Amino acid sequence: QVQLVESGGGLVQAGGSLRLSCAASGRIFGINAMGWYRQDPGKQRELVAQITSGGSTTYADSVKGRFTISRDNAKNTIYLQMNSLKPEDTAVYYCKGVVRPTSYAYAYDQWGQGTQVTVSS
Repeated sequence: QVQLVESGGGLVQAGGSLRLSCAASGRIFGINAMGWYRQDPGKQRELVAQITSGGSTTYADSVKGRFTISRDNAKNTIYLQMNSLKPEDTAVYYCKGVVRPTSYAYAYDQWGQGTQVTVSS
């Protein structure tokens, strides 16, 4: 029942910026950790950035200093501000949340559908 919907992807030139959003909807008691992952065809999906419910963040070395993850708990939404984009950032970006549907249910991983980010040189 829970859905994560990403938006904000697109085509930009190297050095440009994009801001991705991921909004969770449905029956949700709470969401613990949320993160952004990316994947190119034929490659492994990799963690880009993660943020816990307490606000602790983790970044891949390749994006440190350029990307910033944030969350709005009231809106069940996370964001990824991407600056100084490089062609190697080109990938499908996926949102993942550790979702707790009720106070008594186990939390589980929920994935969004992905949004394409393409950076031209």
